[in-house]
Amino acid sequence: MNFLESVVVQCPYCGEPMELDIDCAAGRQEYTEDCPVCCKPVTVSVTLKEDGRPQVEVRPEDA
Repeated sequence: MNFLESVVVQCPYCGEPMELDIDCAAGRQEYTEDCPVCCKPVTVSVTLKEDGRPQVEVRPEDA
């Protein structure tokens, strides 16, 4: 099992892809990360699937 997984998601503001490195050892998590293109804050929510892979959802910070 990899403890660090790279996941590509779409910025909810500008639609550009964002590559996130997810620490699977941390389990469930929620944090804010700025989009590298439009610089707006994006809330990232991570849960782990039964097989240990991350399921990542992103939404605007103010949503």
